[in-house]
Amino acid sequence: MVWDAWGSPSGHKPLPEKIRGLLGQVFGVSGEPATRRDEGDVPLRPSALTPEQHAGLVAVVGAGNVSTDHRDRLRHAGGKSTPDLLRRRATGEQDAPDAVLFPADHAEVLALLEYCSAHAIAVVPFGGGTSVVGGLDPVRGAFDAVLAVDLRRLDTLTRVDPVSSTATLGAGLTGPQAEELLGAHGLSLGHFPQSFEYATIGGFAATRSSGQASAGYGRFDDMIQHLRIATPRGTLDLGRAPASAAGPDLRELFSGSEGTLGIITEVTLRVHPVPETTAYQAWSFPDFATGAAALRSVIQAGAAPTVMRLSDEAETGLNLARAGDVGGAPVGGCLAVTTFEGTAAHVAARSAEAADLLAAAGGTALGETPAKEWEHGRFSAPYLRDALLDAGILCETLETATSWSNLAELKAKVTAALTESLTAQGAPALVMCHISHTYPTGASLYFTIVGKQADDPIAQWARAKRAAGDAIIAASGTITHHHAVGADHRPWMTAEIGDLGVRVLRAVKQTVDPAGILNPGKLIP
Repeated sequence: MVWDAWGSPSGHKPLPEKIRGLLGQVFGVSGEPATRRDEGDVPLRPSALTPEQHAGLVAVVGAGNVSTDHRDRLRHAGGKSTPDLLRRRATGEQDAPDAVLFPADHAEVLALLEYCSAHAIAVVPFGGGTSVVGGLDPVRGAFDAVLAVDLRRLDTLTRVDPVSSTATLGAGLTGPQAEELLGAHGLSLGHFPQSFEYATIGGFAATRSSGQASAGYGRFDDMIQHLRIATPRGTLDLGRAPASAAGPDLRELFSGSEGTLGIITEVTLRVHPVPETTAYQAWSFPDFATGAAALRSVIQAGAAPTVMRLSDEAETGLNLARAGDVGGAPVGGCLAVTTFEGTAAHVAARSAEAADLLAAAGGTALGETPAKEWEHGRFSAPYLRDALLDAGILCETLETATSWSNLAELKAKVTAALTESLTAQGAPALVMCHISHTYPTGASLYFTIVGKQADDPIAQWARAKRAAGDAIIAASGTITHHHAVGADHRPWMTAEIGDLGVRVLRAVKQTVDPAGILNPGKLIP
């Protein structure tokens, strides 16, 4: 990805005239893009790696796989959250890992961790670089140096078991690479988060990722059958069967561990045949409460589509303003999107059952066009975020989840916290929300915030984020449903899992990483 924004250069476009006009009307900004710097002009903190340490690392992974190059260090300096990108674009010296390493396999990762543990060097595992919660910050702490360990060379499909419908994948494979390799066998993983084009198999596992098709295929952690993990104390091979009663399932402990307990090098996953057909249907609901109740009726009846999403009134209105009225869709209300994948017979039966339930719950069918348009653009939202940042607009997201009975209260309290915080800072904002993932007992809420940047937009967002995090905990939501904890959500981890829960995590870390080199400053308070 480009160093100071999301994705590839080809994905970045100037803001459409319609959007620039809206920015002028609502926020009083021109929409003119800021001047971007060349990455070679960005000053980096000098590498702290000593010649002896450099030589020791070369002995582990080879001379061509230890880089202190300016470009490599800058592109591994963090993730892609709005604060990450604002810091990247700021003047002054930037922090960055002291070197970037590219191990070839599990054995090299294991040897690398043993060396770093013995020589007081911190290690940040690096997959696609898509973290939006500070999960890749190169924190040195008390260590002599910090490395980014890029897993891109762990990129093979090592085994396919068509009888059991499983596949074993290297942790460094990106989503598209994994789908291409599986597709050659007529198989698919079906995991499509917004970060799909760049994020990796190891990153999906390490963050308990949830893809946009989770209603049909489940979360990534639901798909995991086996994990191979390198730690400073040795190798863990977890998962001998689809289910087991041999004590607590340690796969659950290391799935979501965010590189703080070990580096995931290989994952065996449940896969499925490439869908024979896909059906699309969009729906309009008079208000968010009616739409949420409709989605609940579908998921609780066991008739879930592959994808099922609901935008609130604000998000629906903005999307209509961007795209124009589509297919006779009424302006106003709330837009829901559903897709169905599988065999023709399965899709026909499931879509018919879901349609009956959604119509009975107050939905108006809009046809397939809005759903197809959502799918066509589902990976492009971060590009719009970056264009807005260039134009002086603050744009960021956060997400949470709770029970169905608590959904309305959580949404109202988080919306109020964000609105009040930003308004108090002199920059009123538009707060939008959608349901992105559903379960029989509850759902996730995904918020998007758009407002005029203050003089210090990083501090502006930090204050609003604190208000939202406090509101989430007070309203009994989870501090993160699928973005992970990283550094940004770490202040609320004790409130989420309790003092004893924190001590459990610390005890595990002390066992597998006694020197504390693995991704310091993340996840564990």
